[in-house]
Amino acid sequence: MKQRIVITGAAGFIGSHLAEALLNRDCSVVGIDNLLTGDLANIAHLAGRDFVFVKHDVTNYIYISGPVHYVLHWASPASPIDYLELPIPTLKVGALGTHKALGL
Repeated sequence: MKQRIVITGAAGFIGSHLAEALLNRDCSVVGIDNLLTGDLANIAHLAGRDFVFVKHDVTNYIYISGPVHYVLHWASPASPIDYLELPIPTLKVGALGTHKALGL
């Protein structure tokens, strides 16, 4: 059975590369990102593959229809500049985002 994997922070540097690597291993990938610091350009090359992008803030309830085999939570503003400019969203995605992702 093909593994279906959800990646939060999919439009970020790590998430986008991880999505590509998993697709190359014949996995199905659902990428979630609110695009606060991620960029659609990072995942544009995944179009036409077994990749679905969902624009969503993972600090809110996450619903993914169908089976989910693994959840890889990489969502977070990821630079010292982001931490200074976005302190509350950074804390929320770390705490609430993890809690919501575990609900999948």
